[in-house]
Amino acid sequence: MLLRRTDLAVEAHALWKESAAAETALSGVRAREDTREGYSITRVDILDAQGAAALGKPEGHYVTVELEGLSRREEDAFPRAIRAVSQELTALLGDLPPRAPVLVVGLGNRAITPDAVGPKTADHTLVTRHLVEHSPEQFGAFRPVAALAAGVLGTTGMESGELVRAVAEKVRPACIIAVDALASRSLKRVCRTVQLSDTGIVPGSGVGNHRSALDQSSLGVPVLALGVPTVVDAATLCADVLAEAGLEGMHPRALGDMAAGVIVTPREIDSDVGDLSKVLGYAINLALQPGLSLSDLELLLS
Repeated sequence: MLLRRTDLAVEAHALWKESAAAETALSGVRAREDTREGYSITRVDILDAQGAAALGKPEGHYVTVELEGLSRREEDAFPRAIRAVSQELTALLGDLPPRAPVLVVGLGNRAITPDAVGPKTADHTLVTRHLVEHSPEQFGAFRPVAALAAGVLGTTGMESGELVRAVAEKVRPACIIAVDALASRSLKRVCRTVQLSDTGIVPGSGVGNHRSALDQSSLGVPVLALGVPTVVDAATLCADVLAEAGLEGMHPRALGDMAAGVIVTPREIDSDVGDLSKVLGYAINLALQPGLSLSDLELLLS
């Protein structure tokens, strides 16, 4: 059977339910659906080692926000998407003190559009650490926030994890928010989905270039991850197309061999990445600086 590659917990859960082994309930996983700001939300909680092994994901909380309305340019879709993602991120931040410093890390390669979500999100992040530090009388009400576009090994000569650890040692954040591109098993979710989790992230997973994980065990502080699927593995796509057409007998494993290393991305990837990175950046800003409004952010970041 062809392994259908996905970085999304909601898809991993669906694949498990489709498998022959899923004849009984999986006690280590809890999934439920919700809505926020008109967008569908699926929450997958991996509760123990059994659930982690079944889904191939670390234990923790995963939230998937389906932004179909944004892709259709529905009325108020953009501000609603920002608020929905921001509210989910606020919930994951939990009881983080309002003045605790935060480091936002944009992972990925700015020169490769499907992998540029992280760096472009960092561009939309309101950085305040220097302002709070040097002008506390004017900016003391802001949370200290620093941002880093970590780049990739091929352009910096350093692993992104090495850079993040070095910066974290200097900034000493109470929490790190990492943003990266992901891979989906379905074109229907590519550039239409945001996944949030409290389990950290593996840089480069979206383009099949897995590096060392960035998580609490490696960085010493909680790491929240925001990811957008921008690609689908070609072999996975072929297998799903064959399945939908009722042609499973054509052996999708052979297609997997032919399509090894090939990924598929939408034709409108430039505009999609631009829109989604702004949604993520603004959502992060609202979650970290709850006293600001969207109009405030437009002025401050213009």
